[in-house]
Amino acid sequence: MSADEITDSDPFDAIVDAPFDSALSERYLVYALSTITARSLPDLRDGLKPVHRRLLWTMRQLKLDPSSGFKKSARVVGEVIGKYHPHGDTAAYDAMVRLAQDFALRYPLVEGQGNFGNIDGDNAAAYRYTEARLTKTAMRLMEGLDAGTVDFIPTYNNEEEEPEIMPGLFPNLLANGASGIAVGMATNIPSHNVAEIVDATLEVIDNPHVEHARLMELFKGPDFATGGIVAESADAVAQAYETGRGSFRVRGRFHAEEAEKTEDREAGIERLGGGQWQLVISEIPYQVAKGKLIEQIAAAIADKKLPILEDVRDESDAQIRIVLVPRSRNVDPELLKESLYKLTDLETRFGLNLNVLDANRTPMVMGLKELLKNWVASQIDILQRRSRHRLEQIARRLELVEGYITAFLNLDRVIEIIRYEDDPKAVMMKEFSLTDRQAEAILNMRLRSLRKLEEMQLRGEKDDLLKEQEELEKLLGSPARQRTRLKRDLSALRKEYGPETELGRRRTTIAEAAPAVEFSMDAMIEKEPVTIILSQKGWVRGAKGHLPLDQEFKYKEGDAPAYVLHAQTTDKLLLATDKGRFFTLGADKLPGARGFGEPVRNTLDIDATAQIVAVIVHKPGQRLLLAADTGKGFGATTDDLLAETRKGRQVVNLKGDAKLVVAHAIEDGHDHVAVVGDNRKLVVFNLEELPQLARGQGVTLQRYRDGGLSDATTFTLADGLSWTMGGKEGRTRTEGEMWQWKVARGGAGRMPPQGFPRDNKFG
Repeated sequence: MSADEITDSDPFDAIVDAPFDSALSERYLVYALSTITARSLPDLRDGLKPVHRRLLWTMRQLKLDPSSGFKKSARVVGEVIGKYHPHGDTAAYDAMVRLAQDFALRYPLVEGQGNFGNIDGDNAAAYRYTEARLTKTAMRLMEGLDAGTVDFIPTYNNEEEEPEIMPGLFPNLLANGASGIAVGMATNIPSHNVAEIVDATLEVIDNPHVEHARLMELFKGPDFATGGIVAESADAVAQAYETGRGSFRVRGRFHAEEAEKTEDREAGIERLGGGQWQLVISEIPYQVAKGKLIEQIAAAIADKKLPILEDVRDESDAQIRIVLVPRSRNVDPELLKESLYKLTDLETRFGLNLNVLDANRTPMVMGLKELLKNWVASQIDILQRRSRHRLEQIARRLELVEGYITAFLNLDRVIEIIRYEDDPKAVMMKEFSLTDRQAEAILNMRLRSLRKLEEMQLRGEKDDLLKEQEELEKLLGSPARQRTRLKRDLSALRKEYGPETELGRRRTTIAEAAPAVEFSMDAMIEKEPVTIILSQKGWVRGAKGHLPLDQEFKYKEGDAPAYVLHAQTTDKLLLATDKGRFFTLGADKLPGARGFGEPVRNTLDIDATAQIVAVIVHKPGQRLLLAADTGKGFGATTDDLLAETRKGRQVVNLKGDAKLVVAHAIEDGHDHVAVVGDNRKLVVFNLEELPQLARGQGVTLQRYRDGGLSDATTFTLADGLSWTMGGKEGRTRTEGEMWQWKVARGGAGRMPPQGFPRDNKFG
């Protein structure tokens, strides 16, 4: 090979300089369009994605109709990925499995034999073990493929052809729904009841300007394969279908066939005698694995999130039966249901997104009316194509029948021509004015067929064909006749899938949920006395019962007591740090008191440099006095201080090195505030001067020249101010005449009464 030839074939000559961003955007756009139109979104006309359409077409080619035997799934998958769908075998098999699962598809398109997975969430067996064939519904969907109703397009390698869509009258898009995520868009369509789809479609055909409200009277909403309850009002459902976007709450169904009372059966309650009862779940929300749901309920029991529930049992066979055993017969069944809805997937949300490819392969989000009108238009087009194709068949047959009649009338001469002429075809065409096809058909007839040529039979066939031809021409020339034919065919389909049939019976109930039973997790906690012990190094524990507060408790070496207080397991504890942040801890979630407990920082995100300055038992409406060492403070209620997360809630805003030093409860009847500074000055002012805030710096309680605030408290002026004297006896002294320390808020104050503690603390 010469140097010139090498240079000419150099692959680097094909390199083109182009901006990276434009090259990338062009290629990504091609990928995005491919994903949208050829993978993720269903076609409005047949409700299928390409992989599902190719699976059904392949099974039809393999003659796997409902009356024939099953074939190995591996055979189907191999044909699909080899001829039509150049993707992975796992993806193709998973798509096929879904078409066979009666808990995934409302109207299955594939009949499986073997393990095709179950509602527990288990996967199907490998495709070498399972077998499959088409269902009657799939055959309905593919009716007319041989009648010229759709275009056939070449496959990826141009070796085969596949239908562009499936032409059958079965409304698969709404009947079975679809879901998919493309690039920049997604679709999520629930399944619906065929009888209701047909009723709404007939209304659209009769009245193209029908109001949406009228359609929703006929078309109730989702009808999931697994049943359940759509817990939304009819108005909310109607609004979602008007725009093509919305969401529904889907709940499982509580039901007990064995219950004697009707109201018990509807509520899912089984009476066991002696006042005992149990709840039975017979249907679960769509796309929720039963095994996962039971695990969630069991985990909620183990984590004490459902203390009113004692046990959950799976007694399912062919039908779902999940038994819930309450801890006590006094438990409110509705409270138990509401708690299950909140804590588990017994209630899920299904997002409606009617995003489909229209007849021009353009993605669009459509409302119900627009969707049905487009589907009707596609079915009218298929009807017209079928009629034109049949007319062509009739014309070709009429041509042959007329040739046969001519041959019958001149049978002896025809035989003579065939016997003696060198070119009988040309002679017959000239002598009897036959067309090429007519002459060829006569010559190709077997001798035994000649005796079957009877004029009356041929003329009868011709009359029938002419009559059918006339009817079809009238049909094609009259849009009204086309609508009538479509209505007739739809009515026949409705009978096959009517509400009185097992397959057509509505499974999902659409009913607005009753007002939720007010329930909180606190209501489920058993109320028991507990003693809270918090050490100086932040180790917390809870001892059962109300133990003496002065009891000696064991602490880790180098640790010491900080706070010991009585509470109930139903209480919330407020922990205040010197950073001004408040944290909430459930008294029922404390470790036991046999050991040293656990660091409170394992549960709460308390800053490593922060110190806990107060532990307060939350009481609804309880007021607190909050004060920083800067002399500023304010009043707050414990309701405003509760934190939902472990990060707590910032309540007191502090600047620089300032610290929160006081977080005291304001008792009922207290009317004055006493504040003492590091300078040993005492000031008393009216409690009404203390502002009530949910968060902030507060106002100046006492003014200082040196030092800061040491302590603050509230008291009743008429009873006097009390403080602890210290010592083992823990004596308390009360000073009754406090009028001489009473000034306006923010005063400097004066020296305290004789005998006031040297640490400047009220105790």
